[in-house]
Amino acid sequence: MEFRKRGLSISEAKQIDMVGYLSVIGFEPDKIRGIDFWYRSPLRIENTPSFKVNRSLNRWYDHGIGKGGNLIDFGILFFECTVAELLRKLDDGFSFQTPVVGLPKMTGERENRISVIRDYPLSSPALIKYFKERRIPTDIARNYCMEVRYEMDGKKYFGIGFRNDLGGWEIRNPYFKGSSSPKAPTTFRNSSKETIVFEGFMDFLSFLSLHKNIPFESYDYAVLNSISFFEKARDFLESHERISLYLDNDKAGQNCTAYALSLDRRYTDESSLYKYHKDLNDFLVNFGGPPDLL
Repeated sequence: MEFRKRGLSISEAKQIDMVGYLSVIGFEPDKIRGIDFWYRSPLRIENTPSFKVNRSLNRWYDHGIGKGGNLIDFGILFFECTVAELLRKLDDGFSFQTPVVGLPKMTGERENRISVIRDYPLSSPALIKYFKERRIPTDIARNYCMEVRYEMDGKKYFGIGFRNDLGGWEIRNPYFKGSSSPKAPTTFRNSSKETIVFEGFMDFLSFLSLHKNIPFESYDYAVLNSISFFEKARDFLESHERISLYLDNDKAGQNCTAYALSLDRRYTDESSLYKYHKDLNDFLVNFGGPPDLL
C-alpha cells in the first residue's frame, strides 16, 4: 500500500540497500567479513563495532541492544519517529539509488561550492544527538543554531548551521566541517564593557553551557569562526574595556593569543581553565557536565 500518492511505499522502503543507506547518513563499516558489514552502532555510542548488516538478506542486528530488522525498523529507532513520518523523510527529496540528501563524511573546510538552500529550527534527532555527545544542552543549541539544508558539488545535505554577521553559515555535523560564503565572525552585542572571544561556535555554546546561571546579557561575545578573522574582529573587540580570550590550545590559537596580549593590556588569556584540553568544548566533554563555574 502506498504511503501517499506517488510517494514511497513500505515495501519499497524495505528494499533500499541498508549498506548504501548507512553510507548516505554518514556511517561506514569498520570491517567487512564476506556478506557481513560491521559498524559502530548508529543507535548508541560504542568503541567496538557490534552493529551488523547482512548484505545478502539486507537486514541489520545490533548486538548491544538485542534488536534488528529491516530499514523501516532501523529508521524509526534512529529518527525516533513513526513509520509514516519515516516514509515522509525518505520521500522528501531523498534518493538512495543516487543519494541527494544525507551526511557527507568529510573533514576540512570547503567554502566556495557550499550553498545553503534553506534553514529551519533544529529538529533532526541525529543532530540533537551530536550536541548531546558534545554536552551542549538542546535548549542552548536551538537558541543559537539552525538546521540547514545545503548543496555541495551538486548534492544536497543537512547539518547544523551557525550564522555569521554577513549572513554566511558555519556548518557542522558529526562527519563534516565547512562554511558557506560570505565568511565573517559572529558577534553578539549586549552593550557590555567586556567581550568574550571564541575561535568556533562549539566553544561559544560550551561557555554558555558551563555558565547557565549567568545572564547572557552580562557580556558581549565574538565568535571568530576562523582564527584568520582575528584582525577583522579587532574593531569590535577593542571597543570594550575587557577582552577575554578563550582560543584553542593549538599552535594557531596560542600564537593568536600571544599576539593579542602584545597589542593591548585589555586582552586576557583564559585558556588556563582548559590547559590540558584542546579547546573549551573538549574540556566540557571530559569534565563530565556543565556545572556553573563562576
